[in-house]
Amino acid sequence: MSNNAWLSQGSLVLASNNKGKIAEFKNMFNELNLPVEVLPQGQLNIEDAIEDGLSFVENAIIKARHAARISGKPAIADDSGLCVPILGGAPGIYSARYAGEHGDDAANNAKLLADLVPLRQHHQPIKGMFVCVLALVEHADDPLPKIFQGIWHGEILEQARGENGFGYDPLFWLPELGCSSAELSKIDKNKISHRGQAMQLLRASLG
Repeated sequence: MSNNAWLSQGSLVLASNNKGKIAEFKNMFNELNLPVEVLPQGQLNIEDAIEDGLSFVENAIIKARHAARISGKPAIADDSGLCVPILGGAPGIYSARYAGEHGDDAANNAKLLADLVPLRQHHQPIKGMFVCVLALVEHADDPLPKIFQGIWHGEILEQARGENGFGYDPLFWLPELGCSSAELSKIDKNKISHRGQAMQLLRASLG
């Protein structure tokens, strides 16, 4: 099987049920002119995998294999999150459920802000980075998953700014642009984000 046999399949299962993430992926596949139909796993009645890995890489592979096994198709999974060094890397792989309930963006953002209050000193910036790991498998037992990683550096705001994006985007400040991630257009965000970087690496791997 060739390195990019998944392209000849014509379709790729996206191992996610996150509406924001699904929309971003569909836009990026279109923008990169990748001739593949992206099928969100929910369309195939595939529930989320149990993410019991200890790293973004492990969880991305777990999710991709899960979707490939049930669908019988090549699958791509993204495991991503926000890492704040001053918090020991938290929220990290638990970003989506930092406050307890999976996908509660408002609660997750509130917890992050509360956790950072005692650590802020004289308005010194608190560094953070969005991390994305993409794992692509040709089939469920693929011994060589393709891994693409993107890291997006920024700072953590003291209060939310912007209405776009999802997750921690309203708290992620980009000093070089003078705006938050949630103040970027979808197109501009996809060009520079952690997920956009990983997708660019995937595109480059096709030669």
